[in-house]
Amino acid sequence: MFKIGEFAKLNKISVKTLRYYDELGILRPAKIDDETGYRYYSAKQLPRLNKIIALKNLSFSLSEISKILQSDLSVNIVTSMLYKKKQEIMQNIKLEKVRLVKVERLINSIKEDDDLMLKYDVVLKKLERKKVASIRDIIGDYSKQHNLWIELMGYLQSNNAKIVAPSMSVYYDPGHKENDVDIEVMSCIGNDIQETDRIKIKELSEVENAACLIHKGPYEEFNISYNVLLKWIEENGYRIAGPNRELYLEGERSTDNPQEYITEIQIPVEKN
Repeated sequence: MFKIGEFAKLNKISVKTLRYYDELGILRPAKIDDETGYRYYSAKQLPRLNKIIALKNLSFSLSEISKILQSDLSVNIVTSMLYKKKQEIMQNIKLEKVRLVKVERLINSIKEDDDLMLKYDVVLKKLERKKVASIRDIIGDYSKQHNLWIELMGYLQSNNAKIVAPSMSVYYDPGHKENDVDIEVMSCIGNDIQETDRIKIKELSEVENAACLIHKGPYEEFNISYNVLLKWIEENGYRIAGPNRELYLEGERSTDNPQEYITEIQIPVEKN
């Protein structure tokens, strides 16, 4: 027989835990001294204690452990409980693998962050006035501007407008929007034509300072260039001072390969 302290020490658990197991009825002392009240445990109880510890390490609750240890439970019931726990563990492993992938992606994005600043050249320059024909409208999302371009270019061609490349888009929303995007598509022109309720002929105002960079590749990857620009603006003591512009130097009309698209992204700025 072992005193409770000895039994606890040998099995690397606390005396408090053994007393709690006694209260729950899952591991009662083999003997309690009537005179001193000391609890004694037997080596024969070790298999039961080891089973409790093993089940606890598998994240079974003490109430579940108590049910499993009941001698009147059938093997099928116990097996069913263990199988259910196995499924829970497998699901947790699956979720942890998903989290691991996300962590790895975040690590890679952090590593790539500084490399991006070296890959892109940000230039501060003045944007001159331009005579443009434009359509401004609210569209479903950023990908829906195609119809505006068809409408604008069709009108310009039918009215013998002298189109001066490149064309551009101006975005008036203060931040990114999933829908209802306020956009103006425009083409520079070299002659006078009649405007309509939809198509306006105007002078695009000059911008004293704009942070600009050249984006090479698909439009779907614009977020990378925008992130570089925003970081540059913040690190160099500027703030955004107007709607951003996208100047399409090479696009769908000049190549079928999106990897060869060339766009200048322009963000008007002023010193803080």
